[in-house]
Amino acid sequence: MIMDNLAQYIIDSALFILKGGILTVELYFVTILFSIPLGICFALMKISRYKLLREITGFYTWVFRGTPLLLQLFFTYYGLAVVGITLQPFSAAAITFVVNYTAYLTEIYRAGIESIDRGQHEAAHALNMNYFQTMRRIILPQAVRRTIPPTCNEAINLVKDTALVSVIGMSDLLISAKEIFARDFVIIPFIIAAVIYLVITTVIVYFFRKIEARYSIY
Repeated sequence: MIMDNLAQYIIDSALFILKGGILTVELYFVTILFSIPLGICFALMKISRYKLLREITGFYTWVFRGTPLLLQLFFTYYGLAVVGITLQPFSAAAITFVVNYTAYLTEIYRAGIESIDRGQHEAAHALNMNYFQTMRRIILPQAVRRTIPPTCNEAINLVKDTALVSVIGMSDLLISAKEIFARDFVIIPFIIAAVIYLVITTVIVYFFRKIEARYSIY
């Protein structure tokens, strides 16, 4: 009887926590969807021959990699409201996460692009390829392969960073577990949350390993 009640409690708690997990997943995919292509674009800007573009992207990455994500979240949600720009919690969180992770991915992709031997640029030029053709057909495919592992690390960090949205009143996976804990004062909800986080990160690692295996250079 006790085991039946415990099993039912775990199931009910897991279902409640998973409802909060929907927000975590939504924020995760919005961030990934925008930050990866933006990171590639900003990386190209940072290695551009135009000094102004390099300085703008350099300042951008310096600011958003050098300040805490939590502070940026406070600024977007509370700070902008002071000057009359009011955002919904999810919109504020999505903008903050996209801007922050784009800054990190910019540096990852920049390093990946610059790791490609200059001789390949020269070979492409000898084949009468312009800059965009060289990047699209030769440089970027190789750079993307080399940046898969660090991109995977950022993708895993993103899962854990989504818990920060609780500071602006959003009920994510972790907050849902905390609500059950505050009501029942048992540690089971936190164990369930930990298992869910581990399942999500395991899926992400598996996904990136499949990509890495598919695009490995032999």
